[in-house]
Amino acid sequence: MNYFYVMNGKKVKQALIITVAFLFAIGIVYSERGNVTVFSQNEPAAIYNVATDKKVIALTFDISWGDKRTEPILKVLEEKGIKQATFFLSSPWSKTHPEVVAKIAKNGWEIGNHGHKHVNYSSLSDEEIRAQIQTSHQLLSEVTGARPTLLRLPNGDFDKRVLRIASEMNYTVIQWDTDSMDWKNPGVDQIVNRVVSKAHPGDIVLMHASDSSKQTHEALPKIIDQLRDKGYEFVSVSQLLKGTQVGNKPPVEDQTFKQIQ
Repeated sequence: MNYFYVMNGKKVKQALIITVAFLFAIGIVYSERGNVTVFSQNEPAAIYNVATDKKVIALTFDISWGDKRTEPILKVLEEKGIKQATFFLSSPWSKTHPEVVAKIAKNGWEIGNHGHKHVNYSSLSDEEIRAQIQTSHQLLSEVTGARPTLLRLPNGDFDKRVLRIASEMNYTVIQWDTDSMDWKNPGVDQIVNRVVSKAHPGDIVLMHASDSSKQTHEALPKIIDQLRDKGYEFVSVSQLLKGTQVGNKPPVEDQTFKQIQ
């Protein structure tokens, strides 16, 4: 009887170990399932690029202030026959430069929302975020006659809360995969080399047409020529997104993404 009892005890112990291991595994799966939900494609996320094998690329230009750099950039795009590009315009600049905004729209270039005040939206309350986006939305709609649906936040700053509010307002947040760093004015060749060396199919390239970026209009012709030599076609961000899988990066809860512009 003692021998029989010992053997059953071992079996019970083994059964308990297996049960604990099973429950532990279930716990891990459940925990990971929660993580997948948080970072799933169904959650609002900023778009940095598009997954595609086609050699298409989107040139984007942010404008927040000044009246010296935009016209030269528009002239380059016209001379180079670039019929598709995307401009993210702040509402104060758009209000004081309606004729330039109208020219951008007339030439068929895409216009996106770059917010109202040039501040980090992750530091604002929910009501303030909505007000900033709506103020710019209304002004751009009035000036262009079209309702923008793409949003690039000032300084590229956002968190999950900002993404959620933007999504609720029917906006898609657009970031970039290649930063030209033109706002640092590092030299024309450095701007060109940085963009051309980092460019890839489905890429979104960040450049600026504000007065602080003094070398963009000089670098742009070389960028266009060299990318064309590599077989790239220039499209708007909206064209890039149509019928393709986006490359997005949901932010972690306490992280923001910043870029001086």
